[in-house]
Amino acid sequence: MNIALDAFGSDNAPYPEIEGALSAIKDNLCDRIFLVGKEEVLHKELAKYYYDQTRIIVVNATEVITMTDEPSSSARTKKDSSLVKAMFLHKEGKVDAVVSAGNTGAVMAASLFYLGRVKNVMRPAIALTLPTHSNFQIFLDIGANVDCEVEHLVQFAEMGSIYAQVMLNVNRPRVSLLNIGEESVKGNKLIKNTFLALDNNKKINFIGNIEGKELLKGVTDVIVCDGFVGNIILKTVEGVFLSIFTIMKEQFNKDWIAKIGALLSFPVFSYLKKKLDHTEYGGALLIGLNGLPVAAHGSSNSKAIKNAIKFAAKISEADMVAKMQDYFSLPSED
Repeated sequence: MNIALDAFGSDNAPYPEIEGALSAIKDNLCDRIFLVGKEEVLHKELAKYYYDQTRIIVVNATEVITMTDEPSSSARTKKDSSLVKAMFLHKEGKVDAVVSAGNTGAVMAASLFYLGRVKNVMRPAIALTLPTHSNFQIFLDIGANVDCEVEHLVQFAEMGSIYAQVMLNVNRPRVSLLNIGEESVKGNKLIKNTFLALDNNKKINFIGNIEGKELLKGVTDVIVCDGFVGNIILKTVEGVFLSIFTIMKEQFNKDWIAKIGALLSFPVFSYLKKKLDHTEYGGALLIGLNGLPVAAHGSSNSKAIKNAIKFAAKISEADMVAKMQDYFSLPSED
């Protein structure tokens, strides 16, 4: 299992990428990692570590796509960038997946340009494995498509269902549509029409609408929405978690009684932080493509990069792309 890693994607690149790659190799999460980026910088940093040099391959790339670059144009014009060269390694079959903590829009654009969509898939989506208090669920789209039609959301539901079967090992995943109410008459025109289309879709196990307050309860396996709503929801949830931990820390530091309470409660808070920490889950998969691009958080540390590599290897072993291609090659039953 070979993974290409965009070594100049994250906010603090290339240090988290290098450390994450070395840790992944040490733990045998994959066979080889292709570190793509400025080779002089990478070799200089790698020289500080002892590692199996046959399993870390440096691929030179002279350009970098930054967070402020326009995604589509930079993915087309910066062909010697670490992101694009990583995609070419995947396209050429030299690696089984690509991991990047860089500009998410550019990751999507480069994936579309160089890997292409699965036949009959109208729009790829970004799917996140979201932890809940009882299980994991697939949440999509979280930012790739801000304007959607009914048929796009229906395909997101189908792709999410396939993904849940592979990733969550659920035979018939429950699919829900994110809405302002559970009733079918609630929502805007797009959501009402999507509800009807999903309700008549015999290929998925659609169980109805889900409200935002049910998002983390684990009552479903797949949650579908457009990328505009999904991205806002995701960043809101991340912000709420960070605020909660900040407030808790401030309260625990108020007096000695609070500090004793904090010590006694430490195992619970440690478990909660681990479960909600994005570094534990690595990244989100861009699904609906002829390849496996994994988009990690821009602020990823070495642990997040390592887990993104672990995630990429796992989803590649499950033959996700072939399953998606087979599904969308079949004639519609609707």
